Amino acid sequence: MGKNGEMEKSTNGIPKEVLDEILPKKLKRWGASEEVYSQLKQMILSGKLRKGKRLWRAEVAQKLNVNETAVAKAFSQLKKDRLIIVKHRGSFVP
Repeated sequence: MGKNGEMEKSTNGIPKEVLDEILPKKLKRWGASEEVYSQLKQMILSGKLRKGKRLWRAEVAQKLNVNETAVAKAFSQLKKDRLIIVKHRGSFVP
């Protein structure tokens, strides 16, 4: 709160308290796909996820406590890096 009991405003007119409440949540969601990517990459390269292992989006999302969109983005990057193979039947460790 400001000097006169008014809410402090940011430069765009949104109360600072509102931004403080919303922004960390957005940042956490924004970084979710990168975190999923990092964890899966480490598991693949270390051998914890073996060749031929099928990866289910819903299962990965549930285990890592993220939404399936974050997992889909991570899978897309893993595919680009040739760490997984995506077929019509699912995603697999090559």
